[in-house]
This record gives sequence, C-alpha cells and structure tokens, in this order.
Amino acid sequence: METDDPFVHCDALLAEGDPERRLACSFLPERAKPAITAIYAFNLEVARVRELVSDTLPGEIRLQWWRDALEGRGHGDVRANPVAAGLLDAIATHRLPLKPFLDLLDARTGDLYDDPPPTLNDLEGYCGETSSALLRLAALVLAEGGDAGPASVAGNGGTAYALAGIVLALPWHASQGRVMLPQDVMERYGVDHAAVLAGRSSPGLVAARAELLDLAERRLAEARAERGAIPKAVRAAYAPLALVGPRLARLRRTEPFAVDADLPEWSKPLRLWAAAAFGRF
Repeated sequence: METDDPFVHCDALLAEGDPERRLACSFLPERAKPAITAIYAFNLEVARVRELVSDTLPGEIRLQWWRDALEGRGHGDVRANPVAAGLLDAIATHRLPLKPFLDLLDARTGDLYDDPPPTLNDLEGYCGETSSALLRLAALVLAEGGDAGPASVAGNGGTAYALAGIVLALPWHASQGRVMLPQDVMERYGVDHAAVLAGRSSPGLVAARAELLDLAERRLAEARAERGAIPKAVRAAYAPLALVGPRLARLRRTEPFAVDADLPEWSKPLRLWAAAAFGRF
C-alpha cells in the first residue's frame, strides 16, 4: 500500500504478514496503536529478510541497514522507509531503550543460517530476544514511563508464545530448509535432521516436539503466576498470551506435520479481548 502515513503502512504489513499480532493491536488503546504496530512491523520486516534473499550476505546487509538506522548512522533518508519512520517515532515518543531492538536484530541475523540452535538454552535465548522483547516493549509503551510490571512476565510469556509458534511452524520451516528444534534435543531422541527436512515424522521427533511443548507450558505457568502484578494499563500488551494455552493443547493432539494444527481463526478475537480487558491469559 502506497501511503505517507507510517501507521497505515505498518498496519497493512501486519495484515498481510502477521495477522495475529495485528488482531491483538485492535484491542490496544488508541494512543498506543501507532507505536506498537510499528514495533511489530519492524519485527516482521527483519524476520522475513531470510525469505527475501538468496544468500546470507545480502541478508546481513539488510539487517545492518536497520542497525545503522537505529543508531543514527543511516545513510540517505532513513525516514523514507515508513516502517523505520514509525519505529523511530515510537522510540523517541516513548523513550524506548535501543538494546532490545539491536538484540532482536542479532537474533534475526542467526535466522539467515540453516543450522539448528545448538541447545535448548540457546533456543530460549532466541525466544527471549524476539518474542519476549516484543511483549516487554509493548508493555513499556502502554506504561507511559510508569510501572510496566515484572519483566519476567514478558520473559516467560514470550518464550512460551515463541516455542508454541516454533512447534506449529515445523512443517513450514522444513519446507524452507530449516529446522528450529535444538541440536541437543534432536540428539537426545535420535531425530534425523534430513528426515525432518523431508517432512517425515518419527517417534523421536514426537518426543522432541513434546519436550518443547512441556517447556512452553512451564514458562506459560510462570507468566500466569505473576498476572496479578501486571498493572491494568499494561494488560493489553500481553493479550497474545491468551492464545498460547489453547494452542499448546491443540498441538498436543496433532502430528508434527499436520496442516490444521493451529487454532481456528474465529476463536482468537474473544480470547485476545478477554486478555486485553481483564488480563486473562
């Protein structure tokens, strides 16, 4: 969509590439929508760099452009990019720290390579620098300089959200020549990397997948244990977590390469609304 309005552009990007987070944005206060939409659009832009390049070098160049833009070293008119314009406005208006954005870029640089995460701890770190960071930044926007609640809610909840997404995306990742299951987990259960890429299930893959689901459930439970400490003004930042529990339950009932493993779209709005309004996730 051609538009001079960064928010309209970012919203259109999410509608196409990240409809779930876009739906979550519909339950945000109007004052926070432009900034959080821009943050999510930035994440989408850098997440899909891997799909847009044929080699790692042009991917790293694209991600370096974002680092330079964030650090004020960008060449040319950085704000000609509407996502960059919206993001820089969000950072300035809400006095957001730069480090989470730079860490997210580092994590997305790893996406350019096909190697699985070496360990489960490495995968948790990746989830923290991506999904958890987005939740925390949204909370900071909504807090408007006040109490954003415990950072551990974003840490644990974001990890749960990301792990559920990684298990759900297993067939898609395999079709892209990528496996996000940690190497140590695959070795523990005797999972063959080539078989996963070929879309072949096995008892070992089922067991490895179950370990990730178990971890996601533990992290979600830890986030839920601190729901009472989330200020009312910040609840909407954590609305996406309302989808994690039902998604994990559904994934438990499906095979690794099932094409209908996700929640039905009609079920998502009410869950997101309840989480945004009452903190129910």
